Amino acid sequence: MTTFAALGVPKTLVENLAAQGITEPFPIQVKSLTDSMAGKDVLGRGRTGSGKTLAFALPMVTRLSEQEAAYRRKPGRPLALILAPTRELATQINATVEPLANELGLKTTVIYGGVSQQRQEKALRAGVDIVIACPGRLEDLMRQKLITLESVEITVLDEADHMADLGFLPVVKKLLDTTPADGQRLLFSATLDNGVDKIVNRYMTKPVTHSVDDPQASVTTMEHHVLLIGDQTQKKQLIVQLASGTGKRLLFMRTKHHARKLAKTLTDAGIPAVDLHGNLSQNARDRNLAEFSSGDVRVLVATDVAARGVHVDDVELVVHVDPPTEHKAYLHRSGRTARAGSSGTVVTITLPEQKSEVHKLMKAAGVDVAFETVKATSPHVLSLVGDMAEKIDPRTRAALLASRETTRGEGNSTGANAQRKRARRGTAAPAAGGRGGRGGRGRVAAESPSTQGNRAERRKDQPQAPRFGSDAGSGSSSGGSRGRAAEPRTTSETSSRSRRPASGQRVGDAVRRPAAGAPAAQGRGSSTSAPRSEGARRSGGTRRASAPASNERRPR
Repeated sequence: MTTFAALGVPKTLVENLAAQGITEPFPIQVKSLTDSMAGKDVLGRGRTGSGKTLAFALPMVTRLSEQEAAYRRKPGRPLALILAPTRELATQINATVEPLANELGLKTTVIYGGVSQQRQEKALRAGVDIVIACPGRLEDLMRQKLITLESVEITVLDEADHMADLGFLPVVKKLLDTTPADGQRLLFSATLDNGVDKIVNRYMTKPVTHSVDDPQASVTTMEHHVLLIGDQTQKKQLIVQLASGTGKRLLFMRTKHHARKLAKTLTDAGIPAVDLHGNLSQNARDRNLAEFSSGDVRVLVATDVAARGVHVDDVELVVHVDPPTEHKAYLHRSGRTARAGSSGTVVTITLPEQKSEVHKLMKAAGVDVAFETVKATSPHVLSLVGDMAEKIDPRTRAALLASRETTRGEGNSTGANAQRKRARRGTAAPAAGGRGGRGGRGRVAAESPSTQGNRAERRKDQPQAPRFGSDAGSGSSSGGSRGRAAEPRTTSETSSRSRRPASGQRVGDAVRRPAAGAPAAQGRGSSTSAPRSEGARRSGGTRRASAPASNERRPR
């Protein structure tokens, strides 16, 4: 039996792998490690789940350690680069590489989009040896002069065929053009179509090819079943039944909306499920994938974003709720189970109108399987489900999520902003009122109404300027109170205001003359002028066509 030590892996790394429960190398590692350790360009071909990550991680950290990379570390100038097509794959690659790098004193960081780049900038400024990145965000940081690839000595392209499918090859070429031409390059891909062969011919020097198996070889390590169902109603019942088992299930949908909807439907049916698709934020994707990996939930409903590179242990059943459009997608979806030599089951649900397409799909994937007409309660379906899990009340699941929301954000930061947030959480919520009510544009003060007092009480001791038209002397002698408040107004003064009539109001009804003998009011808004002449006034019987009350002249 070949061991890691016999392949030239340092003793410290062998012990680290043994602590993780990894003692025997996989075939792709046995074949490629000798050449990659020697610094040769390597082209590795193998199906997903064949152990390719360690096949390039071990020689990378070993060679960097031998060249004393830790002593040559500079800000923004990594010495090794790993390119991955998706954020999930980049995160999982880092989970494999980081423990090995730390063992040899090397630093790693992950760069991908969908999150703030501040932490990535901070890591680059501090200096890293290995960068695991998605092409889009890495190109963006290079434009901002935050990173340069001029010092990269080892470059790895993982899942190169998937990068081609996603249209990343033009960006990958730009990135490779900035790396030294004499550096070591390792490329791992299941196939060499869609332009991957051009990458090999242009950027690799006399690559040594190691192929462990054909992409279709994975079909022999798992059970395949095609279940023919009558209609959509029966299909929904079948999906719930297949998701009811005790083991981990991965359900694939074609669209993001249907993935989110199915996860909610299963949760409402007492089967806690989470979704994974491109519309989720990176934090939500990481949180849902962590729940599924840890076993907190047993069902993950995903689009093809999870079909490549995402490794979750002990997935016993993969269900193609929506059959894929091509055989490569079928193989990569199905590769989420029966990984690293374990067994698994793959089920494809087919409607009558999809039968011919699914038959062609299976033939292209190299799967020889018979179509079986079933219902949700068929014995064959029950045998695929296995032991039934206990149903969980949706309200219990909702309460658990709510409790996690309340505890989120309670970190250990001692900054001023964090202290203000904690202070707000510790005080009573402000009462809603006016424009600044709860959730309004303006926030009301956090004080209780009793401590605020009314407006007059809060302003009684503040000096106020006299209002226009009031006696300034009376305002000053009243201790800051308003001028008009010094002496109450009479009824005649109140009735002496002149208002422009509203629409439909007679002019004669709107004009008010002061009572005989009453003194003319000198205050704000008083009318002291003589009555208008008959020529200037309209007759009392006419009505104004348009004089809205909102346009009335207000005293200034």
